[in-house]
Amino acid sequence: MGAPFDFDATVVGAGAVGLACGRALSRRGLTVLVLEKEPHIGQGVSSRNSEVIHGGLYYPTGSLKAKFCVEGRRALYDFLESRKVDHWKCGKLVVATEEAEVERIEAIFQQATTNGVERLEHLTGAQARALESELNAHAAILSPESGVFDSHGYMLALQGEIEDAGGAVVISAPFEGAEGLPGGGFSVRVGGEGAMTVTSRLLVTAPGLSAQDVAARIDGYPAADIPARHLGKGIYFRLTGAAPFNRLIYPPPIPGALGTHYRKDLGGQGVFGPDLAYVETEDYSVDPAKAEEFARYIRRFWPGVTVERLTPDYAGIRPKLHGPGEPQPDFQLHGREHHGIDGLMALFGIESPGLTSSLAIGEAAAEALAGSA
Repeated sequence: MGAPFDFDATVVGAGAVGLACGRALSRRGLTVLVLEKEPHIGQGVSSRNSEVIHGGLYYPTGSLKAKFCVEGRRALYDFLESRKVDHWKCGKLVVATEEAEVERIEAIFQQATTNGVERLEHLTGAQARALESELNAHAAILSPESGVFDSHGYMLALQGEIEDAGGAVVISAPFEGAEGLPGGGFSVRVGGEGAMTVTSRLLVTAPGLSAQDVAARIDGYPAADIPARHLGKGIYFRLTGAAPFNRLIYPPPIPGALGTHYRKDLGGQGVFGPDLAYVETEDYSVDPAKAEEFARYIRRFWPGVTVERLTPDYAGIRPKLHGPGEPQPDFQLHGREHHGIDGLMALFGIESPGLTSSLAIGEAAAEALAGSA
């Protein structure tokens, strides 16, 4: 046997998925190091999303998204409840705003049922308006299991569990690269002011938008196993004044995303978004002129919206693996069978419903690595 490792496992990325991976590894009795290049945890994809807990309605039968969303959502509510993290199981309406959309939401109902989503209901337009009086609905699906939550409080709780188990979450610590060690495991180079090299038996990469760059920095990682990266930008507008609905309101999905939807956040304000635009660079600006376009879209399900009440809020970028017009792929969890490297799990394309799925993704990554290296 060689010298012991500095850590049993190193995780690259302290967003929701990276921290969930770290927690799952910690729960197996391993010492864990989580590296984050930003000065705070959860500053990337995890801080620029809808904070929605997805039921698991849409995803293809047998896909990781379908499996992890339902498993992750159930685990997430238990976690939030037991750690006293703010959340609200407000429910969600998927709305057909006209007769032509009824067939589409019926297909969603069937898919959701196949995926094991609980307590779904068909609603007539009148039944939907009885729940949300300002809604324009020809028909709707009610998903009572959907909700919203404090994603940053969730990530702080995950960090706390890792640290309570003797692990470390280190900020301002960019991953510079890794090489395999002769007897197995990795030598991991960490940049920043406290630049160092640590040894680790296992390595998980969950850095969101940087997934491809991080994989390319691992010595011997086959370039052919690194999927192309596409940046899918989405912007949000906040509503001034009273929030019109308590439940999440979703029109039928658009190609490549779930479409611009409504949520009432934990502070009681209405928020609309995200849309989808493919971009070449990480640009988080919000064009106020987009308010008119948003208002036109929103009027389909809420005729009462006015442009004047929409104010630019924030933008997020999803780490997509498909470009415009291409089919939307599944989550990618690449273990030894993909890249040929023992003790390595590389995650790609963890976009929606990645936040809801995070605990299940973490468990799957830890389980896959538990018996390796």
